Amino acid sequence: MDRVRIYLAQWSIMRFLRLIMGIIIIIQGLKSEMWLIAGLGIFFTIMPLLNMGCSANGNCEVPSRNRR
Repeated sequence: MDRVRIYLAQWSIMRFLRLIMGIIIIIQGLKSEMWLIAGLGIFFTIMPLLNMGCSANGNCEVPSRNRR
């Protein structure tokens, strides 16, 4: 149970919102039988669960210039 508590302590509001949006996209895709939309919803749900994205690995940093 401690692992779950530590895992959820690292979450931000935006990460929760992305998870909720992904779940809503899955539900809407399944209700309308649009399987591509449901697949995209699965993708958008996995992203916050695994903390994937542009800034997860620090890849969005702009290298700083040494100004002299």
